[in-house]
Amino acid sequence: MSANVKFARPARSNFAGFDKILLAAVAALLVIGTLLVYAGTREWFRSNDLDPEYYLKRHVLNILIGGLLAYGTTLIDYRLLRAYTPFVWGAGVLGLILVLVIGSTVNSAKAWLSFPGGFQLQPAELAKVSIIVGMAMVLAERKDLRGDPTDSDVAKSLLVAAIPVGLILLQPDLGTVLIISAAVVAMIGASGAPIRWVVGLILLAIAGGFAAVQTGVVSEYQVNRLQSFIDPAADPQLSGYQLRQARITIGSGGLLGKGLFDGPQTNGRFVPEQQTDFIFTVAGETLGFVGSSLILMLYSIIFFRAFVIARRTTDLFGRLVCVGVIAWFVFQTFENIGMTMGLMPMTGVPLPFLSYGGSSMFANLIGVGLLQNVHVRSR
Repeated sequence: MSANVKFARPARSNFAGFDKILLAAVAALLVIGTLLVYAGTREWFRSNDLDPEYYLKRHVLNILIGGLLAYGTTLIDYRLLRAYTPFVWGAGVLGLILVLVIGSTVNSAKAWLSFPGGFQLQPAELAKVSIIVGMAMVLAERKDLRGDPTDSDVAKSLLVAAIPVGLILLQPDLGTVLIISAAVVAMIGASGAPIRWVVGLILLAIAGGFAAVQTGVVSEYQVNRLQSFIDPAADPQLSGYQLRQARITIGSGGLLGKGLFDGPQTNGRFVPEQQTDFIFTVAGETLGFVGSSLILMLYSIIFFRAFVIARRTTDLFGRLVCVGVIAWFVFQTFENIGMTMGLMPMTGVPLPFLSYGGSSMFANLIGVGLLQNVHVRSR
């Protein structure tokens, strides 16, 4: 009897040890996102004699798969995960190579692997996870030997990030590179490495972005998006139109919004990609200032709880994984909401937990699984 009780105990404590506040905030965003995706697609599909619940059903399926992946991430002690990190990193790089060889091109980026049944996978999204755990492993190695990371350790960790980032740039996917860069800088800063590395990386990122535009590495489509951020009238028919309509749609919601399925801008699909990159415009029009503020509050709760988890753990590997996930979530959220309001350049990144998209949802929920994993074992 006692042996059976002892055998069942880890699974029971694994569930009981989850951060309930973090879990509730993520669940609330998933519910709100499901409603927004439905509101952003139902009327247009119905008016064109198509299945009005097409995106709703696929979005729910993505959440279910992502939830299973998140739970699976919590089953293996994150400290043991270090042993599998080279395989995780290698799988991420392999996916990025495959997409360049046999991938599909969408919006001028060769970023998708297509499978039967209309299923698509974006390896760059999952590469965020492999880069974070790969860098954490390298940077935590020196701490285990009672010392801060040396210049050599930092250089090795940057190589771990540079290979997949280089492959992502070949697609090209500038938005994902910016998100990964934020996570890289944050992790190096939190590792105890010399501060000159952080300053140098920021300066290198600025110089690299300028050089990429000048040399043509950044596509004309992406350059137009950057120009529209500086001058919305620069490309009035495409990216400038997108930004203008996004602002109109968000502003039209007023204080309380027009109702979940009653937004004329949303139902008329004046904002392209409103179920993915521009899902916040649907929230602004249908839920208004109050509903949008609730969404921002839920994100703040997630960021705060993730920071608490990172602070409580005494294991550098676990802390660096948490810091990488926090920087990823914070920067991507700020970038997405900022671009819909004209505060940030348009880079085509989805809003975590709200936007439609399988690969993004899988990666986001795996990130939450990593946070819960560290939280459970740190206690």
